[in-house]
Amino acid sequence: MTELLFTPKNPESTNLHQFGLALAHKYDFEYQSYQDLHDFSIQQAEKFWQFLWQEMDIITDDAPVQYSPIINPQGSSAIGKGGNFFQHIRLNFAENLLRHQQILSDQPAIISHTNGVSETISWHELTQRVSILQQYLQAQGFGAGDIAAGFVPNTAFAVIAMLAVTSLGGVWTSCSPDFGKQGVLDRFGQTQPKILFATDGYFYNGKCHDIIAKLQDFMDDLPSVEMIIIQRMLAEMSITTADESDRVIKTPITLWAEIEAQYAPQKLHFVRTEFNAPLFIMYSSGTTGAPKCIMHGVGGTLLNLLKEHRLHCDVKQGDRMFFYTTCGWMMWNWLVGGLASGATLLLYDESPFHPDKNSLFDFIDTYHARFMGVSAKYIDALMKAEMDVKTSHGLGSLDYIFTTGSVLSPDAFRYIYQHIKQDVYVGSMSGGTDVLGCFIQSVPTKPVYAGQLSGATLGADIEILDDDGKACAIGSKGELVCANLFPNMPIGFFADNDGQKYQRAYFAKYADKWHHGDFVAKTPQGGYIIYGRSDSTLNPGGVRIGTAEIYRTVEQLAEITESLCVGQDFAGDVRVILFVVLAQNHLLDDALIAKIKTQIKQGCTPRHVPQKIIQVSDLPRTRSGKITELAVKDVIHGKQPNNLSALANAEILT
Repeated sequence: MTELLFTPKNPESTNLHQFGLALAHKYDFEYQSYQDLHDFSIQQAEKFWQFLWQEMDIITDDAPVQYSPIINPQGSSAIGKGGNFFQHIRLNFAENLLRHQQILSDQPAIISHTNGVSETISWHELTQRVSILQQYLQAQGFGAGDIAAGFVPNTAFAVIAMLAVTSLGGVWTSCSPDFGKQGVLDRFGQTQPKILFATDGYFYNGKCHDIIAKLQDFMDDLPSVEMIIIQRMLAEMSITTADESDRVIKTPITLWAEIEAQYAPQKLHFVRTEFNAPLFIMYSSGTTGAPKCIMHGVGGTLLNLLKEHRLHCDVKQGDRMFFYTTCGWMMWNWLVGGLASGATLLLYDESPFHPDKNSLFDFIDTYHARFMGVSAKYIDALMKAEMDVKTSHGLGSLDYIFTTGSVLSPDAFRYIYQHIKQDVYVGSMSGGTDVLGCFIQSVPTKPVYAGQLSGATLGADIEILDDDGKACAIGSKGELVCANLFPNMPIGFFADNDGQKYQRAYFAKYADKWHHGDFVAKTPQGGYIIYGRSDSTLNPGGVRIGTAEIYRTVEQLAEITESLCVGQDFAGDVRVILFVVLAQNHLLDDALIAKIKTQIKQGCTPRHVPQKIIQVSDLPRTRSGKITELAVKDVIHGKQPNNLSALANAEILT
């Protein structure tokens, strides 16, 4: 994985490089490479975070404040929720996201696309609509610390609702409307929101799906909700649906159109709260039990998103950002934070393959996105379909393609450069819901190598350790660990008053070090290779094998669409079981089995070769599209998988 694919033509123009020069000038240290900058961010952490805070020009109270991170010296496990970064500062998330509205007043803040229809909302209009909803929420007694939930598609309405809620110091939580009853109750039932936002429906693959019927199904089991605010999206598109009044929903319903008719825009009022006050409640996938309710704080979330967007993704005011996501995936929260950098959000709520595989690239070309974000599985699907995007689309505005969700294989890297765009920076990112951000991500001043993530994010002291807590050599696989405090650590789990669940989740394996659960290796180039989740690594003969190694090898075969690999306890050892989804008109016969085994033996090692290969019609996946190995591992060991409602297609396990 040392194949050089791309070298930035003008790294000196990036925000990252300019930030590095300014930091080096202020603190008089030698800045020749990204490694110099990263080293300073670890060794001089307080100076780094203080300088970053000031450079991001974050809006806070007018009263004098102490601009010092005040990192708790006792370590993370001593206080259960990280360091006391900027503990004297009070701020508001929505205020910092809307700060560009005066300069960019008539420019688009959001371009939203669903069911073939696009809507453009200017910064001025966005501020007005947030003001209207803010007034209504205040009239209902909603205030700081109250929780509002969104059961909404990825449209402008979701962003407006989040901004209005957080402008008042409220807490926002959401999941996508394709969740079933139990999936919703597993999440909102724990966090007990006061207000629920919803639409009357959503679209996928060109079909309309009724949300009101779902509300009817689960609202009786959410007694904490005092009111539902509904946007009649289907009605606005002249799609006939049953009227809400015909449904038996006891909770009072208010229509968004009625609120907009009742209130006139006023100057927004922002409630500033403490740095570590709750902002978002995120949910783990829930495939190993009830989802963890992960609380992220106002200041840490904002500061980290500004760092990642401006420095690691080179976002500049007026840029257009696109990431294909739903409101049930942390990438939605990550994306909407782009407003704080003055970026236009491009929202797309439909199947990425409807009406055809060109849909996302049509959208990118039409609205001139500079950044395109997708899952690694989306790139795999294009590669399997042999799409040659560069011959059908100009993509002249596109400078960055970011991927996350799973490992981007070396072949997928090559495919992007050969068949999508040659002069583009490909940034594979890894982090997740737990940190609402990345540990390893793009570094726009560094070259791109096939299969490598560019580097550790600024401010994160990344180590790779073996099971005994000893550092792994360059090129050796081990556990991804963060050895220092960082501001976007969760402030805790909801209702975990003594912090014990939090401690067990992240600090049980390595004392005072964040254990993230990824199986990785560092490269001589300073990049990283991810071999999959460490909780699903295989262990035949006592040798740890990352499942991603097998996937990236076997899925090179044209006959294989997708694969899933697990270890099964068998005869006192572990045997490797491979499940494959075959391309159309292919069958798993002896010849193909032999071909798969040869491919794995040659591309990996003989230890990687599965003892059994089984053809299946589909693979279990979460609602954000991630294939889940643990559910299959439970099934083949005769166990009932935990929380099937977390899966989008749980029926295939039966």
